[in-house]
Order: sequence, then C-alpha cells, then structure tokens
Amino acid sequence: MSISTVSVLSDLLNAIPQLRPQLYFKASLTALSHAMEDRVLADNTDHPLLIASFQRERYYRQEAHRYKRIAQKTDQVYVLSALETDFTNASGFYETIAFDLEDPLSQEWHLVIIGQQYATCVVCRERFMNPSKTKSSLPSTFDVDSSRQFEGIWTSDRTVSFKAAELLLARILNYRPELSSKIEQARDNFGLSPYNKRKSSKITKPKPAPVGVSTIDLDPFVERLVTYLQAGQYKLLKAYGSIAEQERKERLVNSITSAIRRGSNTGQPLHPQEILSIAVEELGLALLVCRCLIYRAGATETTATITHEFLKPEVKSIAGQTLQLQQHPLFQLIIQQKESIAIDDTQADDRTTNSVALQELVERFALRSWLIVPVLYQSRLLGVIELHHCGESPHPWQENEISLVEELATQIGAALIQAEAYANLEDLNQQLEALDRTRSNLIAITGHELRTPLSTIQVCLESLATEPDMPWELREVMLSTALSDSERMRKLVQDFLTLSSLESGQVQWHAESLSLEECVELALSRTRSRVAMAQPKITTQVLENLPLVRADGDWLVEVISKLLDNASKFTPPQGEITISAVCRDRQTIEVTVTDTGRGIENGRLELVFDRFYQEEASLRRTVGGTGLGLAICRQIVTGWGGKIWAESEGKDRGSKFHFTIPIAITKQVEPRSKKVTKK
Repeated sequence: MSISTVSVLSDLLNAIPQLRPQLYFKASLTALSHAMEDRVLADNTDHPLLIASFQRERYYRQEAHRYKRIAQKTDQVYVLSALETDFTNASGFYETIAFDLEDPLSQEWHLVIIGQQYATCVVCRERFMNPSKTKSSLPSTFDVDSSRQFEGIWTSDRTVSFKAAELLLARILNYRPELSSKIEQARDNFGLSPYNKRKSSKITKPKPAPVGVSTIDLDPFVERLVTYLQAGQYKLLKAYGSIAEQERKERLVNSITSAIRRGSNTGQPLHPQEILSIAVEELGLALLVCRCLIYRAGATETTATITHEFLKPEVKSIAGQTLQLQQHPLFQLIIQQKESIAIDDTQADDRTTNSVALQELVERFALRSWLIVPVLYQSRLLGVIELHHCGESPHPWQENEISLVEELATQIGAALIQAEAYANLEDLNQQLEALDRTRSNLIAITGHELRTPLSTIQVCLESLATEPDMPWELREVMLSTALSDSERMRKLVQDFLTLSSLESGQVQWHAESLSLEECVELALSRTRSRVAMAQPKITTQVLENLPLVRADGDWLVEVISKLLDNASKFTPPQGEITISAVCRDRQTIEVTVTDTGRGIENGRLELVFDRFYQEEASLRRTVGGTGLGLAICRQIVTGWGGKIWAESEGKDRGSKFHFTIPIAITKQVEPRSKKVTKK
C-alpha cells in the first residue's frame, strides 16, 4: 500500500480544467451533504453508489446513524476516515476504509452519489488561515468549527460526479484491495472505468440514464439554502472578527492598564517612568511593529529625549537621541490638531517628501510607515507614542490599530496624571509633616527659651523692688542677670525675624568686594565681646593674600559668628576650634570651621541645617539655643550662590562646617598661617 501525496480535488481539477473551485463554509457543506443524503433516503426505486470521506473519526461519528439508514437502501456505500481510535477497515452495514493521517484525504471533505436518475458530488479541501490570526481572530467562547472554510466543487453534473467517483474508488482499492470485486460491480452498474494514472487526464463518459427515465436535478431549494447559508456565514465570520478584535483590544488595554496601575512591592503606585516602560513593551509586542517609542513632551517644550523604546531584533535603536520639536512639522501639527497622524508610506506621502526635516528623520530612523499618537489629558499634551515599520514594503495602518493606540494613550495619560498627583501629594505630605514638626519645635523651644529668662528677670526685678535694704553688690548681680537674660530674649526674637526675612526673600543683598581676613576678625571680636563661661581655644588658619570675596559683609560676618557660636556650644573648654580658608578653584573660596566637640552622627549631617533642629530633645538640652543658627547660615550662604555642608567622623569625634564664597578679584595665593588664640 502506498500513500498518495496528491489530493482528490487536485486530481479532479487537473482532469477537468474548466472547473472553478468556490469557497464554502462548514455549515454550508453540512447542509449540502444532508440534502444529498436525504435525496437517497427519499427515493425507494434507485440503488445508488455513495462514497463519503471524513477528515477525522469524530466528524464521521456525528453522521454514522445516517449512513446506517442509507445502507438499507443500497449495498454500495463506502465511508472513509482517518485511522485514529476505533475506526478501522471493516465490512458491516457498509464498507469503512481507514486511511493514513499523512494522506491528503485528511484535509478533504467528499461526498459522491451516483444513481440511475441523478448524480451529484461535493469535493472540497480545507483552507487553513494564518495560525497567528486563527488564534487571535476568534474569541475562545465562540464555536469556531462553524467558521472553518473549504475550497472545492459542488455540482450535479454527471461527468464531474463520475470522475470524482473514479478517483475515490481508486483510493479505496489502494487501502482495501479485497473490495475489488464489489467495486468492479459498481463500475459495471454505472458505466465507470478504472482510474489509471497514465490516463488521468481523460474523462470517463458516464453511462446514460435508462430510456424513458429522465434525470433529476437537485432541488433548486438546496441552491437557495446554500446561498443563504454562505451569506450568513460571511456575516457571522465578519461579526466574529469584529467582536474578537474588540475583545483583543479590551484585553490589551486592560492588561496594560492593570500593569501601569499595579503598585510596587511596597504597595505604592508606579513611577511615571515605570508606567511608560511597561506600556511601550506591551504595545510593541501587541501590534508587532518594528519600533515603538513613548516619550514625554509638552506643547511648549523645544526638545524631547527618547527614553522608552521597544525594538524588534535587528532594528536599529534610537533610544537616548534628542528630537528637535520646533523643527518637527508633525509634532507641531499634533500640537495644533491634537489628533493622530498616520503615514502609510513615507516615500509617497506629501508630508514627508516635501519636508527636509522629516526626510532626515525618515532616513535616520529607517522609517517606511509611521504612526504618531498624542498622549493627552484634558487637552493637555503629556507625551507622544510613535509606531514604526522599517521594512521595504509599507504597512497601511488599519483603523482598529489606530483606535487601539489612541485608547491606550488615553489610559497612559490618566495614569501619568495619577502618578504625578500621587508624587505631588507625597511631597505635600512631607512638607506638612515638616511644618508640623516645625510648629511643635517652635512651641517647645520658644516656650523653654522664653520662659527661663522671663522667670529669671521676674525674680530679679521682684527682689530689687521688695528688698530696699539689699546690699549693693547683690543689686549689681541682680541687674546684670536681668540684663543678660533680656539680651538672650532679644537675640531669640532677632533670630526669628532674621530667618523669616531670609526665607521670604525680603532681604536685600548689598554685595561688595571684601577681605575675608577682616570678616573673620570681626566675627572673632563679637565672640570676645560676649560674656560667657570658659570657652575653647579658637585658632585661625587663613592663607595670606587670599583673593577678595564678593558678598554682603554684614551677612558674611553673621555666618562666621554663628558657626563659631555653634562650635563653642558643643565643644568642651579644653577643646579647640579652628577657622581655615583656602581657594579650591578660581571661582570660590572655601571656609571651614572645625571643632573637637561631640560630633554629629552620619545620618544627621543634613538635618542639622533644619529649623529648630537640636540633637537632644528640646526640653532636655544641656546647651542653650533655638536651633535657628545653622538654618540662618544656610539661607545666607545660598543667597549669595554658595554651598554649605557639614562633615563628622561620628559622635564625640568633632565636626567640620564648610561654606563657599564667590571670588571677586583673583590674586596669587601664597600660604601663610596666622594664629589668634582666645581662651
């Protein structure tokens, strides 16, 4: 037994070239087959030859009961099907022929009926669509079996029917040679001649119908029924495709939307950059484009950097490149119209061929087909989605593709706004928390700093008023204490006013060229004039002939003075404080105040410049102060464009406070140490 490699339909079309195959749906072929079989069941006078071929055993089992009834009308019934489970070669109610799965019969559908008064046949081969489209074009919830398509012949022409019968009988003999005598009897009854491959092109002349018996055509109702079914199947298939496309669109949008709205591991919404990364990957894979880009761009921006990109293998990446938006005609058109722009062929579209700038982009990005969709939120342009096809042939953009990208762009716009709103809310919450801490610190610190000197002043004044006989020496102590605490209160209020003015931008800077050495000396003189307990030694190490600095003199002295005060508070009397200044570059001088005090923990080096910050709790401080000094220093230094920062190796290992001042006049710098000691 040899397996044929040529389909019955191909043999039939080669033998009768004038035949033109048509397209049939499975539902139409089922209706035709039933109509042809019903003709046999309804006729009690004829004993026809019937040959039926099924692709799979499961299809045959659906019709097996009909062939049992037909077998009661005639002994010439042959049923072919693929060998799968229980279907085998057998002689029962009718002859069953099991063919190999590799035989082209497994892809065909045949029904041939030859009678004395009529002949009809269906010979079709299944058409297989693109597998990638087959899987995605129809929803899984639909009965896709009814949408199967076949290409072939349905006719009541006796010549064609006889030729089809000859071809199928030859296949039957190949699988079941023992049926040769029975098949020969059928040939004699109906005038069929054996099928010979060498004479396959010759057409067997059918035996004419008996004299006095007219041939009967198929009922015209069958033709109308098939036409109706065909039209209905086309409509149904189109509806399936539309519904499937909508389902695919919704599934894609939902998957991307859920991805871009999915929180991170901490339960927080994704960052805008993560949203765009997910969207560009999902969209590129879904539409099978060569390149997909998503980048942020506002209507007033002049440039945009391509940060998110999906690429097919072997397609050139353009990530990181900068687009000049003002010289981009399509982007300007997007701003005006706020609508998508689809270019099927960049080599034939007037918008690209007539623009030098666009031609340059087409060449640089190897573009053949181009789709640009704006990402909008309430008419506000947030960014752009671009889809590129870079092949040799153009890709006409379909409406469903454009609408899909536009719907996704809407989702991306909403997600970006939500992400930005969440980020802004987080910043606002942090600001509110900082404000609340400031309020609490303000109440605690000012309460402590004001209540203590007020209590002292009150006690001193009450003592002076109620004790007229108080010794003069004690009176002087009382007055001195009251004056000292009132000065402490004045400084507290002054610091509040100073910081408020600096933060609100109400300070007018009077920059001038200054000698840094003189400013350091003035700050030291302020320290000497203060009445205080034992203080650490202060040493200055300022290079001689430093360039003049450009700053407001009063505020520069204030910075140095407050840094010295801060160092004195946290350095024991046996410790040391050093002031140094060097040129780090030709534009700035760096001043450093170093102490050997308690130091600062590494995680608090930035916090020390916050308002009201104290290393200890406000009511447990061992040193005075409001925590405003370093905050004032930061405001002053940043006011003239400098930087200020702190360094420390840890607790009880001292600290360094650095700030920079812009240079006014460049001078040659020669190292010279000058030491001024104060105890």
